[in-house]
Amino acid sequence: MATVKAVCISEKKGERKKPVAVIELRENHGIVGDAHAGDWHRQVSLLAQESIDKMRAMGLDVNAGDFAENITTNGIDLVSLPIGTRLQIGESLLEVTQIGKECHTRCAIFYQAGDCVMPKEGIFARVLHGGTIGQGEAILKITSSAQ
Repeated sequence: MATVKAVCISEKKGERKKPVAVIELRENHGIVGDAHAGDWHRQVSLLAQESIDKMRAMGLDVNAGDFAENITTNGIDLVSLPIGTRLQIGESLLEVTQIGKECHTRCAIFYQAGDCVMPKEGIFARVLHGGTIGQGEAILKITSSAQ
């Protein structure tokens, strides 16, 4: 079963996010109090714990939030999800809008390891229905809106 490993926020863009107990998602906005919230397609970022573990295997001391992801997942292959896939997490409903991203500047992690997983393995979503999410919540793949 896929679950939420951690939830994280930051007040400013371009910095690591800090784990918190619970995040509040607002429809068509994103996470209340997070720098990336707003009326755009990358309201929420997700990265698998399995991706973080790859970087740990390279010798980096990294944890949830260090790749600026909002939701760290466990047990779901995020990069295989088609655009439009909907994820039910608690009472919240997210829709996948982007797989990976282009990094215009090299982050500290790239310089430490010579690689970074977020551009290739992180995904982004918009909030279709708000609610709260905390560690341990089940993640249910609903469907793709294109199906």
